[in-house]
Amino acid sequence: MTASTGHAIWLDGALVDARGPHLNVTDRGFQLGDGLFETARARRGIVIELDEHLDRLRAGCQVLGLNLSASDDQLADGIAGLLAAEGLAGSGAAGSDEGQVGDAAIRITVSRGPLERRGLLPPGFEDLVATIVIQAWPYAATAAELLERGVRAVTSTIRRDPASPLSGVKTTSRADYVYARLEAARAQADDALFLTLDGRLSEATAANLFVIAGPTLATPPLSAAILAGTTRTWLLAHAEQLGLTLAEVDLRPAELLAADEAFLTGSVAGIVPLVALDGRPIGPGRPGPRTRALRAAREDWIDAMSMAALLPEPAD
Repeated sequence: MTASTGHAIWLDGALVDARGPHLNVTDRGFQLGDGLFETARARRGIVIELDEHLDRLRAGCQVLGLNLSASDDQLADGIAGLLAAEGLAGSGAAGSDEGQVGDAAIRITVSRGPLERRGLLPPGFEDLVATIVIQAWPYAATAAELLERGVRAVTSTIRRDPASPLSGVKTTSRADYVYARLEAARAQADDALFLTLDGRLSEATAANLFVIAGPTLATPPLSAAILAGTTRTWLLAHAEQLGLTLAEVDLRPAELLAADEAFLTGSVAGIVPLVALDGRPIGPGRPGPRTRALRAAREDWIDAMSMAALLPEPAD
């Protein structure tokens, strides 16, 4: 199969040319950031933790009152069709047209849809059918150099409000996150960490935060205004079998700096070591062995899950 990566997107039920015009300029996702998105990893044409991503997407749609008309099956079929069209669904089976293993990053974006009238909630907004876009790219692994030296972060001046009903919703309104990443870039750092209004650690601009102290793997609770990331959920479920005692607890910057190791987690980037905050080292200031082991375990699990999903159903 010849890959045609970057030539198609899935828009409202059909594959269309990625280079053509797509959205009405009045679409509220463009005008107001009035929408949601999910990013996921796909391997061998299998979207990892797809059910969890779609559950979170639908929960966000309910919070914002978006009319998502597509069913989970339609979205899954749309992703499968797009991955196939882009040459990203290869199973790796020897001697087949799909001899290369497909590895991809997926983004599902949902906006409220186009509305000619101005205003935040003008007449007719309740009847809009959401615009749905699915995109796919070849998976770009985290740079080896970054994994070797680790992420250096700064503390953002933006504070997270745990009382906000949107704190755990993955909206397309990302100005706060862009600003925080600009703060990091201006400080010659890689990322920024948010604090809550009362000074607790929350999350990074596109990742959850974990620290390792002795045998304990700790992460801020949902009440710290964080997104419930899928890799975070996976670690919560697998911590004990990976040899760590899990704790969802409030953390302060001093506890992060005193930790043995720390890392960030995302569905596409995976588990990435965090080694410094505001120019101060976290623990020894270098990626630790347990972080490396957790990253490898997660990657092995992704590969195993994708292979298992391709196995034929057992006969009755």
